[in-house]
Amino acid sequence: MSPARLKKILPYLVSLAVGVLLGNAFIHLIPDALAEIGSIERVSLFTVLGIFLFFFIEKGMRWKHHHKVILTKISGDSTKIKPLGTMNLVGDFVHNFTDGTLIAGSFSISPQLGWITTLAIAAHEIPQEISDTGSLMYSGYSLKKALQLNFLCSLSCILGVLFILVLQKSVSVPIAYILPITAGGFIYIAASDMMPELQGRFSAKAHIGQGIAMISGLLFMWCAAWMENFLF
Repeated sequence: MSPARLKKILPYLVSLAVGVLLGNAFIHLIPDALAEIGSIERVSLFTVLGIFLFFFIEKGMRWKHHHKVILTKISGDSTKIKPLGTMNLVGDFVHNFTDGTLIAGSFSISPQLGWITTLAIAAHEIPQEISDTGSLMYSGYSLKKALQLNFLCSLSCILGVLFILVLQKSVSVPIAYILPITAGGFIYIAASDMMPELQGRFSAKAHIGQGIAMISGLLFMWCAAWMENFLF
């Protein structure tokens, strides 16, 4: 695909990412947290905590980015990566870690439940990873670099599995509380990092296309949640 055509498509992938992240938070993560924790107040509190946590993470990222820009001007390197890309990687890393804990926890109950959980997670990961790659490219990464970073973030799923295997017999780990924190992170990234990127000067046709992409992202996650509930 030519760079010019790719540049036109990337905003739609960011729009898709908005729908996927918000759908994942409100349709998948928060309902699962409510089922596990059983308290609307606590789930809401930890969701807000996740928003605050990612807010301060981004403040740290932007501080580093500011100093990197100064060094870039001194060195003459014109390569620029938007903070959106880094925040997307942080959110994806935490999310994949959570998926790993859910997979390991399910297999510890029964192999059948483990495989069902794995299939359900894979179903909602497909649109998630496609939109993540598009967001990274929009942020300034090349396709090769975006795929490499996305793959490395996916390895945190294995860390989540190992975390459960090591600690489940010795410590009572409240894994369910990671779900609303991750949801809060997704809400923050979608609302504060991605949506402002879509507020530029676009044609009416582009605005409609972005809206369709957002709705498509929500529908993808709704279908994944429906499949998960159906399988369970």
